[in-house]
Amino acid sequence: MSEYSSDEMMSVAASRALGDGMSCFVGIGLPSTAANLARRTHAPGLTLVYESGCLGAKPSRLPLSIGDGELADTSDAVISVPEVFNYWLQPGRIDVGFLGAAQLDKFGNINTTVIGSDYHDPKVRLPGAGGAPEIAASCREVFVVLRQNARAFVERVDFITSFGHGTGKGDRERLGLPGAGPTLVVTDLGILRPDPDTRELVLAELHPGIDLDQVRAATGWNLKVSAELGETPAPTEAELRVLRELKAA
Repeated sequence: MSEYSSDEMMSVAASRALGDGMSCFVGIGLPSTAANLARRTHAPGLTLVYESGCLGAKPSRLPLSIGDGELADTSDAVISVPEVFNYWLQPGRIDVGFLGAAQLDKFGNINTTVIGSDYHDPKVRLPGAGGAPEIAASCREVFVVLRQNARAFVERVDFITSFGHGTGKGDRERLGLPGAGPTLVVTDLGILRPDPDTRELVLAELHPGIDLDQVRAATGWNLKVSAELGETPAPTEAELRVLRELKAA
C-alpha cells in the first residue's frame, strides 16, 4: 500500500459516500475534489451540478471556481442560476449537497460568514453564504467535508450560515426545511454521523492510524462515540492514482 496524506484519506473517504446515478450539488475545494474522484472511479454516472448553472459537468481537471470555463465546456447543459435554484434545488431534485465549512457545530450547523460574536465587527469576516444555505435546506441530504480541529469543530457556531439540525431533532421540521440536512461529516481524522434520536454528531469511524484521543482533542465539544466505532478502509492504489492524476491535471 502506498503512503498517503491525511487530505488524500479525507478525499477518498468522501468520494466513496457518493453513489453511481446520484445527483450532487458541488462546492469548490475539497467537495469538488471528492465528487470528481467519485465520478472517475466507482460512480461514472454521478451527475455533478455547479451553482453557476452547469449540469452534468465532466471536467478534465479540478475547476478553479464555479465560473471556470471547463465546467461549461464539459456540461450536458448550461442553464441560468435562477433555474438551478428554482427548478432543481428548491423542489428537492438534488440527491446530495456537498459542502465545506469554516466552523461546524455538534448539530451540523455551518458557519462561513464571520468569526466572533459581533457580526458588524467580527474577528474575521469570511467569504459568506453563496448558495450554501439553500443547498443545506433543500438537498435530500448534505455531506460536509473539512479538516478537523478545535477551532473549526465548535460547540456552537458563531453564526449559522447554513442550517444543519439547529439545536436537535425536530428543528428542521419546525422550520419546514424539506431536506434531511447533514447526514455525513468527513474529516481528515474520521467520519461522523448524526445520532438518529438527538441529531448530535457522533464519531462513527476512525481513519487508519488515528486514535480516539486525537479526535477528541480536535473537537470543541464532548464528542460522543458510536458503540460500533469502525475503521475507514485505507485508500486503494487505484483511488490514489486517480486522485493524484486529477490534482496534477
